[in-house]
This record gives sequence, C-alpha cells and structure tokens, in this order.
Amino acid sequence: MPSSNPLPPKENALFKRILKCYEHKQYKNGLKFAKQILSNPKYMEHGETLAMKGLTLNCLGRKEEAYEYVKRGLRNDLRSHVCWHVYGLLQRSDKKYDEGIKCYRNALKWEKDNIQILRDLSLLQIHLRDLEGYRDTRYQLFRLRPTQRASWIGFAMSYHLIGDYEGALKILEDFRKTQADIPSSYDYEHSEVLLYQNMVIQESGALKEAVAHLEKYQEQILDKLSILETLGTLYLNLQRFDRAESVYSELIKRNPENTLYYIKFLEVKQSSDEDECVDTFEYFQKQFPRAHAPKRLALNYATGDRFRKLVDAYLRKGLHKGVPPLFVDLRSLYKVQSKADTIQDLVLSYVEQLKKSGHFSQADADAGESKEPACALLWTYYFLAQHYDFLENPEKAIFYIDAAIDHTPTLIELFVCKGRIFKHAGDAIEAFKYLDEAQGLDTADRYINSKCAKYMLRANLIDEAEETCEKFTREGVTAMENLNEMQCMWFQTECALAYQRLHRWGDALKKCHEIDRHFSEIIDDQFDFHTYCMRKMTLRSYIGLLRLEDVLRAHPFYFKAARCAIEVYLHLFENPLKDLTAEEELNTENLSPSELKKLRNKQRKARRKAELEQQEKAERAEKHQNKRPPGEEPDAPQQDELIPDKLARVEDPLEQAIKFLKPLQDLASKNIETHLMAFEIYYRKGKLLLMLQSIKRAFNLEPNNCELHTCLVRFVELVSSKLDTLEAPVADVIKQAMEPITRGRSAKQMNEDFLKENSNNLAALIQGARMMYALDQSRQEEAIKLATTLEKVQGINIKNCSRVLQALQAGDFGSCSQHLEEYKKRCHKIMIYATLFRPPPPPVLTEIGSSDNTSLEIPVPEISN
Repeated sequence: MPSSNPLPPKENALFKRILKCYEHKQYKNGLKFAKQILSNPKYMEHGETLAMKGLTLNCLGRKEEAYEYVKRGLRNDLRSHVCWHVYGLLQRSDKKYDEGIKCYRNALKWEKDNIQILRDLSLLQIHLRDLEGYRDTRYQLFRLRPTQRASWIGFAMSYHLIGDYEGALKILEDFRKTQADIPSSYDYEHSEVLLYQNMVIQESGALKEAVAHLEKYQEQILDKLSILETLGTLYLNLQRFDRAESVYSELIKRNPENTLYYIKFLEVKQSSDEDECVDTFEYFQKQFPRAHAPKRLALNYATGDRFRKLVDAYLRKGLHKGVPPLFVDLRSLYKVQSKADTIQDLVLSYVEQLKKSGHFSQADADAGESKEPACALLWTYYFLAQHYDFLENPEKAIFYIDAAIDHTPTLIELFVCKGRIFKHAGDAIEAFKYLDEAQGLDTADRYINSKCAKYMLRANLIDEAEETCEKFTREGVTAMENLNEMQCMWFQTECALAYQRLHRWGDALKKCHEIDRHFSEIIDDQFDFHTYCMRKMTLRSYIGLLRLEDVLRAHPFYFKAARCAIEVYLHLFENPLKDLTAEEELNTENLSPSELKKLRNKQRKARRKAELEQQEKAERAEKHQNKRPPGEEPDAPQQDELIPDKLARVEDPLEQAIKFLKPLQDLASKNIETHLMAFEIYYRKGKLLLMLQSIKRAFNLEPNNCELHTCLVRFVELVSSKLDTLEAPVADVIKQAMEPITRGRSAKQMNEDFLKENSNNLAALIQGARMMYALDQSRQEEAIKLATTLEKVQGINIKNCSRVLQALQAGDFGSCSQHLEEYKKRCHKIMIYATLFRPPPPPVLTEIGSSDNTSLEIPVPEISN
C-alpha cells in the first residue's frame, strides 16, 4: 500500500513484513518489526507503523493499548488511508459498525480505488442494511475487478436487495454469458447461480419467464429436487394443472412421506369433494404401501363411517406396534367433535376387548386371529390418558395412566404423561415429582433431564432445576452460567418467569436481558457469512439468511422474554423498590448493639463473598482469554455486567420497557398482545396519541378481545376527564379516530353493552367486572358477583379462574377477603387438583418427596399452558 508518509527502503521492507505477519496471524513477530521501526528516532512517530502496531495489539487482546497506538498514529498522519482503515478495523472488532463505515469512507478519500477498503466497507453496509450504499460500493468493486466472479454476483445481489429486479437480471445474464464458453463451468456453483437467477425472475413476478428459464437450463442445474419443486409451484400458480400433476406425482414418488406434496397434488386436482380426496390418498396407499403420510392425511378429509373405518385401522396399527406419539399425531383431528367422539368410542372398545380376549374386537377373536401383544393394552391405556387430559378431564386421565403404570411400572413415557396431566390440572409440584421419577429411571437421557428441569422451574424450584441441568453442562462453571453461554433460551425464559412469580424482579430482568443479548449476538454472527456465502455461492441460502435476520426478534423466545421484562418494569414503575442504604438505616434504628454487631458481621461476610465470586469470575475470564489459540480473533467487547439489584432499581423503568417493546411493534405487530402492552406503557406515561395508536392497531386485529375492552374503557374515561385541557388538534384527532370504535358511547355505556353481549363468557365477565368497579366503586358487590360466577358460563378453566383469583388478590375489586376465600372453595370443588385453590396447608413441614405435597412451604406457581 503506498504511504502518504513514505519510509526509506530499509524501514519500508520492515513495514511490509509487519503487513505480512498480520495477514499470516504472526502477531508477535509483527510487534518485533514494528519496534525496530519505532525505535529509530526519525520514525518513532510514524503514523502507519503506530496504527499497524495498534492493530496487532488488538489481535492479541490488548484493546486499550491498541486504541492508544491507532489514535496516536492517526493524529500523526490524518491523510493516511492505512491509518483510517486500521481505525475502522478496530471499530468493527468492537461492533461499532456505524463508526467503522465513517472510518472507511475517510480512508477512501485518500485512496478511492483501494480494493480491500471497499470490500470491508461493503461488508459493513450489507450488515447494517445500507442497501443503497452497498450497491454503490459493489459497483466500484465491479468496475475495478470485472473479471472476478464475486464482483458480478455481489453487484447483481445489490440490485436484487433493493428491488431492482431488471438490473439484477441483466447483470446475472451478462455474467452467465461470460461463463458459457467455459466447458468446466457446469458445476455446483454454476448450478446455484442459475437457481438464484430463477429466484430473482420469480420475485419479479415473471412466472412464465421463470418456467422457460428452468426448462432451458435444467440440464446444467444439479439440484434436481429444487427444479421439480420450483416447477411444481410455478405450474400451479400459472394454472397449468396437467404439467403440475405430473411434477407432483414425480415428487411423491421421490419422497412419499412429504405431506406438502400430497396437499399440493390435491390443489392441482382441484378436488373439493371429501370422498374424492380420500380416494386420492387410498390410490397413493396402494402405490406406496409402506408410506405413512397418505394414511394419516386421509383422516383429515374422511367423515362418517368411512372415517371410522380408516381411523380404526390406523389406531390398531399404532397400538399394536406401540407408537408413543400416536395421540400427538391424531390430536389435530379433535377440532371436529364427531371425530373425537369416534376415536374415544373405538379406543374404549379396544380396552374392553383387550382385557376380555386379547384382541381389539370380538370379530378378530371369532375369526381366530392371533392375539395382540401384551403391550397393546398398555399403549391403549396411555392413549386414553392423553385423550382425557386433552379433553380437560384429569380424573379419567389419572385413572388410565395409573392403570398403565400398574401394567408396566418402568416405562418412562408413563411418568412423563402423568406429570403432564398434573401440570394441566394445576398441580405443578406433583407434576415435577413425576418428572423427577421419570428422570431417575434414565439419568443419561438429556430430553427427560431437560423436561424435568422445566417442570421444576414451573414449580418455582430454581436451585433444584439448576442442579438437574448440571448433569449435562460443562464442568468448572455453574450450570446457570454454562446454559447462558450455550444460549439455552428455553431454560432462561422459564427461569425469568419463575423469578417473576417469586417477586425476584432483578433476577427476572437479568434473564430477560441475557436473552435479548443472545439475539444481538445472533445478529452479529451473520457478519461471517457475508463473505462465506459469496465465496461458496450459496446465494439462495444467503438471501434467506438476510431475510431471517431482519425479522429475528419476531421469534417466540424473544416475545416471551420481552413480555416478562415489560410486565416486571410496569410493576417496578408502580411499586418502586426502596433504596438499599435507606432501607438498611431504617432497619438498624431499633436494633440493640449486639444485634447491630451481628448484622454488620453478616453484611461484611456477604460483601466478602460477593467480592470473591467477582474475582473468581474475572480469573476465569482471563484464563479463557489466555487459552485462545494463536491467531484466533480476540473476544467480543466486554458488555456491562447484569447485576439484578441494579436492574431492579433502574431510574426509568418505562423507558427500559419501551426498549423491549420496539422490536415487537416492528416485527410482532400481528400479535394483539404487543399493542396491549404498548397501551399499558403509554397509559402510565400519559401519552394519549400513542395510546390511541395502540388501541387502533389492536382493534384492527381483534375488535372483541376482552383485554382490549379494558384498554378502551380506561382510555375513553381518561380522555373525558381531560377534555377541557386538551389542545384542539389533539382532541379532534382522538374524537375522529375513536368514533368508529365507541360509536358515541361513554365508558360506562360501553362496559354495560360489553357485559350484555358476553354474559355467558367468563373471560369477558372478568374484565367487564373489573371495569364496572373501576368506573363505579359503589357497585363492588355486583362486580364481584359477575367475576366469580361459576354457573351457566363458558370458559370455566384454570386459566380464567386463576385470573379472577389474581384480580381479587390484587385489589381490583377493593377489599374482599371474604369473597376471596369463598371463591377459592368453590373453585376447589370443580378443580380439585389445582394447588391455587386448595385450602391452606397445616403448619407442618415435610420433605419434598413426601406424599402429602399440600404441606410444602413452596410459593404457589401460576398456571402455565
């Protein structure tokens, strides 16, 4: 690289060796050569050498020194593209991508055609989705290196990403022509380019051209499955059903277990009659007698006697072979009540006949067929237990699972099923005990271990769950720390919810922030793929990766963590924690000297323990840093430590909640909970227009949502109370936007209408009753009676009843301790297994393994679906 401040030949040779050492990751040798140049008094302030020394130090993990040398070099030579480039590399290593782009642009001012700087700039631009800038940079690279394949592909892709399909296709076609004369070019990479070109044609909407392109070049494309699948979709969209039928027939022949092919085949046949659909599946059963998919899919369309015959054969085969997920496979059929009744009748008859004659039916016994294996009865019991659990009948479910356990007391699946039944019935403690027993039957099964830990967390037994996970985590670190390193988000999500139930707000927030950091790391990890995918020509997969990363935080793991964090921050806003020092002073005022001395000793020991833990953690981090193999990139910049107590005492909880809310508003806008949470935040901030925005978005999704009703009532009441103080434009906007929703009604009238329309829906009655009391506290008795009704209403289940109980306990209906106890007794008669409604246990402590779990001093968990 030409220097703006050139060195004499001897020092210049040394500088080139520094560059070579950096490229070959020989960092210590690079430092030696840099020292030789800088030890010369004439060149001790040579900017580019200082910058390269800083870059080398950064690769050795000495970040502070690195910045010091690079900034010093930059001050000494502001016109050096090398110094600016190195400074950009440092910013990139610290994930300060915006700053890195600025540095690269400054470098290009002094060396506008530097290939390496342009490549590095393009990587940061695509990473930050600066698509216009990316296109310009790729054009410069293409102009400078028109013979390189990556220049063509990157340039074409830049047009594709901004939606200029015509430009992208022209570049790809020109590139294909340059490759047409190369005999060996028809390889995998050329095949991928053709498929990518076809993908761009499809996205441009030119479906006929896409078909013609595939048909023309299919001999040069090696991925024959992609050709068939793409042609099938294109023929179907173009309504060329005869061609599509032959394609999907070929695909089914290739893979008769792919259910999507069968569904597409039915679309091609345009079969609207259910009997025709079943006939089609029976045809494929004869063609592929060992295939499972056509037998199962036929059950979705069959009805009446034909369904009974088909499901009878399907159940018999599954129970005969002992297929554990048989019920899970058939569960989707329960959406149709008649099918659920048919399955129940058949399986109950199997139990009766198996106990009586060892056959599934009397006809089989009369025909003299061989008896079913002994395990057939076991799996039939197991199926019925799951069946009744799904139908929310825990008594019968427990009866059949107990019969199965009596039959074979060593089968792990039975204990897992019994634990699940108790979980759905509302007894998380009993559920965890059966999962613990299942885990004891096979301690080497990672799935059962994880399932057991999850049930422990649902029962708020966090320490026990951590101990259970330690059997499969890395030695030398705690299970909690190792699970965080492995980004085990299901564990952290359940942990956060358990801490929330235990009112350990800081710990809950720590887990939520850890999950948020995982998603940030996943987004940062895509950086390595920008060059890799271009080099390997996996272009379609690369486009899929970019589009996935753009919506990454729409993932359910993030949604659960964000919801938990927002709920905790809302609670902390309404009930802020006291300052520690003030609280300690308050507690020590009334202590005797001896008690105060004990307290001070206890606090000193706790501080010493915390310091030791912090020191051990730092030593582990340093040890890990020193363990890095030579040449490995330095670790990511250290993030602020998540201290639970600090998180729980944050000054602006609502602003912190908004940070979790923003990604949901962008990526999970189809979920009404996003807008309900937004309303709750902005309601507490007093932002009327943002409240209005949240209500409108939620109303467009589910206008009859019960929780949205409470938002509407509170908003209308708030606006009416502030009508005189509102500015005219704001009042006009609110009035105009709310008119189609409220239809001129007051908050009280809206609530009365809502209660009349939903008089037999418990979920709606809860919210309506809450608003009744909030609007008029003199109607307390009426509101409580509405919320606690358990007769002639739909939706009497643990979820809804627990919501009523929480509302009574939270004071949403004022002081009502007598109603609270009465309601718990009534619910207990209906849901006898739910710990939430059980009477208080006797004051006797027992071991966790005791059969009398009602006496456990463990916080009662909320019900989770």
